[in-house]
Amino acid sequence: MSTGVIIVLIVIAVALVAAVIARQVMARGAGGGRGLKKRFGPEYDRAVARHDGDTKAAERELEERVQRHGSLREQPLDPAARERYAVRWTAVQEQFVDSPRDAVVEADRLIAEVAGARGFPAGDRYEEQLSALSVHHAHHVNGYRRVHLAAHANGAAGRPDTEELREALVEARGLFENLTTSARDGEARLRKDEDAPAGTSADDRTRGRSHAPWALNRRHVKGS
Repeated sequence: MSTGVIIVLIVIAVALVAAVIARQVMARGAGGGRGLKKRFGPEYDRAVARHDGDTKAAERELEERVQRHGSLREQPLDPAARERYAVRWTAVQEQFVDSPRDAVVEADRLIAEVAGARGFPAGDRYEEQLSALSVHHAHHVNGYRRVHLAAHANGAAGRPDTEELREALVEARGLFENLTTSARDGEARLRKDEDAPAGTSADDRTRGRSHAPWALNRRHVKGS
């Protein structure tokens, strides 16, 4: 065997060992399955369900998300920008009375815009943006997922009804609030979310923190 071949084999072996060590370090840094479950909360359960109960496959997916997006640093919003976004969100909720689906479409667009302004992947890369958001806002990202799916549903048969649209918008409000609060408030909220009892929904956690206007009251909503 020539010296060149031996060197190539050694380099390949070293690369493989380094990859295995890096993966083990990443898993230990995340606390393994237990750490991932704490970090991702309901997203962990959704990943397991998506992999038909295969926790190892789900954890590999979540570890890859952390590897890709864990180092992302959210950019702050200045007070004026936060106020503008808050005004637009209030308008979305009020629009829901007369046009639930149009309101959800606008909510989808607004969350994507705010996330982009905070330093997440741009809204035209929805899957990548959602993946990054799930790493940093795991307890609230499902509302955005629901709003996006509703906004892009095609055909009358596939469209959610008015109550489903209302629930999606209410749940999405949690992510919107997280993205538009100050860094200090956001950290306090993250700790609160991570300490919340298992099974607590994002809607449950946002209730009492921000009151939906009368526009989202079931009694006042018109049919979609």
